[in-house]
Amino acid sequence: MRIFLTGASGFIGARILTELLAAGHQVTGLARTDSSAQALSHAGADVHRGTLDEPDTLAAGAQHADAVIHTAFDHDFHRFVENCEKDRRVIRAMGQVLQGSDRPLIITSGTGIGDDDAAAIARENQFKAGNHNPRVATELEGNALLAEGVNVQVVRLPQVHDTRRQGLITWYIQHAIEKGVVACIGEGDNRWSAAHVSDVAALYHRVLEHGEKGKRYHAVAEEGVPLRQIAETVARELNLPLISLPPSEAEAHFGWLAIFAASNLRASSAWTRQQLGWHPTGPGLLNDLQNMDYAPLLTSR
Repeated sequence: MRIFLTGASGFIGARILTELLAAGHQVTGLARTDSSAQALSHAGADVHRGTLDEPDTLAAGAQHADAVIHTAFDHDFHRFVENCEKDRRVIRAMGQVLQGSDRPLIITSGTGIGDDDAAAIARENQFKAGNHNPRVATELEGNALLAEGVNVQVVRLPQVHDTRRQGLITWYIQHAIEKGVVACIGEGDNRWSAAHVSDVAALYHRVLEHGEKGKRYHAVAEEGVPLRQIAETVARELNLPLISLPPSEAEAHFGWLAIFAASNLRASSAWTRQQLGWHPTGPGLLNDLQNMDYAPLLTSR
């Protein structure tokens, strides 16, 4: 298949690229910079130049593809709402060029969008249009395109990790270094779902080859790691004190990260595993946190 992959040089996209090329697919990767273009060419992918700020450039990349996998996202969380709306526009642009065909458009969301306030855990079949998480814009646009006949499928991500990066926990670690303390809210008994990046890449590949129109899939290996355990591991590895904050002090301490630090982000992937035969085998989140190299983060202070 000819696949247009956005985010192809990114943390997750680069692993998806390796999966797809190894399976014999022809991949065109989106590149914004010369360094990204060089990395994609070196990996064996074709290069399409474009940027999320110009949705038409991504639409051009999707035009002649047999399938599109969209993982690119602007991770400036200080502008999270704006960047979610940017994602909506990009999805609209790519979806429009796929209309009238059955070519899949696999978009990326977060497991938190599977939290409909009616259950203690996010599930694939749950969706609340009024979800307070701004990332709901991604799935709202996906639903609109689906209603127009586009073959939209969704992969929802938890905290995706290896020994270099860990989703939101990367920012959590950097914040702890800046503050000189590792903090959790209350007892830190809220939980975050997680998965190793290799397992996440394998799931995108399975969705590409076996996914169904309109379905949502959860790339979750661990349903919920207690934030307290995450905080304890980070505090130990950084040799920083661990403190507990009352909810009233969370925003002052964490800033934009406060809403996530207080959230219960548990998610199930039981249906995904049953439907696609996906069985994650990578290291767990705490294992990767214990084995990562914190020295570069500490020396950059």
